[in-house]
Amino acid sequence: MSDVDFTLLPDLAVRTLGGAVVWANDESFAEKENLIRPEESEYSPATFGHKGQVYDGWETRRRRGEVGAFPADDDCDTAIVRLGVPGVIKGVVVDTAWFKGNYPPEVSVEAIAVEGYPSVEELVALDGWTTIVDRAKVEGDSKNPFGVDSGKRWTHVRLRMFPDGGVARLRVHGVAKPDLRLLDSGPFDLAALENGGLVADCSNRFYSHPQNVLMPGRARVMGDGWETARGRDKNTNDWVLVQLVEEGVLNMVEIDTSYFLFNSPGAASLTGIRADGTEVELLPRTVLQPDTRHRFGISVDSPVVQVRLDAYPDGGLARLRVIGTLTDAARDRLRAAQEA
Repeated sequence: MSDVDFTLLPDLAVRTLGGAVVWANDESFAEKENLIRPEESEYSPATFGHKGQVYDGWETRRRRGEVGAFPADDDCDTAIVRLGVPGVIKGVVVDTAWFKGNYPPEVSVEAIAVEGYPSVEELVALDGWTTIVDRAKVEGDSKNPFGVDSGKRWTHVRLRMFPDGGVARLRVHGVAKPDLRLLDSGPFDLAALENGGLVADCSNRFYSHPQNVLMPGRARVMGDGWETARGRDKNTNDWVLVQLVEEGVLNMVEIDTSYFLFNSPGAASLTGIRADGTEVELLPRTVLQPDTRHRFGISVDSPVVQVRLDAYPDGGLARLRVIGTLTDAARDRLRAAQEA
């Protein structure tokens, strides 16, 4: 996947995946937690609180140097974000939406990999942060994308603003790389984003992003899922292609249409793609019900590396779960990659 389309990858920092803004040196005007909210930033003019105009983002005070002058060139405000799941970062978006006269002129992003669950004090004191986005200029009221050229696995990122200002959202796009020990205790969801699964392609993303179907937990509203436009070509149907965390043998699939009452697919099928590109039918075309969690057993022993869900003819899905176990060869590859 090229740097141009890294935003199609999941946001590893988003709150709904378990991300958290664990620390910021200053949040005088607007809270640090806004950085990782899943929805787009909003703005209502002339909505003043006791600290001034209310912003849906992270905003710090105006820095001042000696005797009230402008701050030194290397002065900055900083926030630390724990990724919802560790992973390889392919790109970062620093979104300054609605910050027009109070955005930071420049930003940088660093990353680190830490085992376990360090305290805030330990994180702040850590050495070993690696710069993944060099100090760069950003525009106000804009999505500022930065590709990341690193194959390393990270657990935390650190955003710096030079010298101060406001950022609405921080998006950290990449591929999840959880601890293999968590995947080695029995059957698990081979498609889940938090386990390293990924939507590789889809037929349509008109209303919402297909990566939503692999998010953890249950959908809360229809907008938490993936919905396509209404199809008008009777010779086609909608589909989503999922790259599994690694090669595995499947034993169950869950197709969840929760909250899709009048716009769920009429039927669906599931096809497995083997490592050599050949296909195997895992679930034949099966009628679906609206607003329902459907669970189907799979009795196919052939290992697969991808699955394609075909929705007939179109509609929306809340979640897709693909339960199975890794093959021995897949386990070996994951272990070798983790130890590299």
